Amino acid sequence: MRRAGKVVAEMHAATREIAKPGVLTAELDAAAREVLRRRGAKSNFLNYRGFPGVICASPNDMVVHGIPGEYVLREGDILSIDCGAIVEGYHGDAAFTMAIGAVPASTSRLLEVTEKSLWAGIAELRPGNRLHEVGRAVQNVAEAAGFSVIREYVGHAIGTAMHEEPQVPNYWPGTAGPVLKSGMVFAVEPMVNAGAPGTRLLDDGWSVVTQDGSLSAHFEHTIAVTDDGPEVLTLP
Repeated sequence: MRRAGKVVAEMHAATREIAKPGVLTAELDAAAREVLRRRGAKSNFLNYRGFPGVICASPNDMVVHGIPGEYVLREGDILSIDCGAIVEGYHGDAAFTMAIGAVPASTSRLLEVTEKSLWAGIAELRPGNRLHEVGRAVQNVAEAAGFSVIREYVGHAIGTAMHEEPQVPNYWPGTAGPVLKSGMVFAVEPMVNAGAPGTRLLDDGWSVVTQDGSLSAHFEHTIAVTDDGPEVLTLP
């Protein structure tokens, strides 16, 4: 899983490097495919329930699951890239949101707070803790900054499949959840809106946007619970 995580980190770097005004999201998908080819890894996104890309590319008010294609990046956009890789049957999964050119301070703050909420959640992944403390930590950071946390889409355990049980909510669900043990691995992925938390699904059957048209940010890492604390497997 460490090896799969490094491939995902390299896919992030390759897409981030070329994500500039005038670039098609299809070009970002092609860059990520080249990383997979070079590393001898497989995509866990491509053909997942029919999904046509190796990345999800979600601009502005699109929360998740944007299909890469003919969308042209523009100055002032924000773009969420989510992707994964499989190495010898084991999965990695991670996401980030970046600004395309200059964006207002309020938009930069949304990205900063969302990433901060991810790291607050990661810090809870220690043996003996309860899983849903992750969501409490994410929610506390996001809502303290005046943003909202999406409820319909959550993180998950990960291993020999991309999505395994149990789920990892980005909010306190009212119960403490299972006790964490060394060796467990989770994908923690806050999705935070500048406005209200509601979402809607577009007609393509994949793309999820905010109900009120507000901007949304998404950050994710794959993390192992170890005796020495959380080990983030999808860092460069």
